[in-house]
Amino acid sequence: MRTVNMVKIKNSIGRIHITDEVFTNLAGDAATSCFGVKGMVACSKEGGPWQLLRRESMSKGVKVNFDEKGGVALELHIGVDRGVNISAVSNSIMNEVKYKLEKSTGVPIQSVDVFIDTIIG
Repeated sequence: MRTVNMVKIKNSIGRIHITDEVFTNLAGDAATSCFGVKGMVACSKEGGPWQLLRRESMSKGVKVNFDEKGGVALELHIGVDRGVNISAVSNSIMNEVKYKLEKSTGVPIQSVDVFIDTIIG
């Protein structure tokens, strides 16, 4: 059984609970929309080579960590196109993911760490 982690936001009307799955899906979608990103990647369970994930399972390339103050830190595992500027692509991903998640959820994103795990093409 999977442990569900979430952010809890309380306001004058009630409470909002946002699960880690929401953050992984939004982050994966934002990251893969950036130029030069081939897709999210994950390592096989046997510790084998990195595998490019299909669109419907791209959230497996995202790890979400919640802090005690309600902030979120993200780790994204990415595959990029051959020949792109890795630094420029990584900065684009960081900015896009932070902007889209904060806009969509209202939750502060503390950090977005990008791991370029493979170059494809």
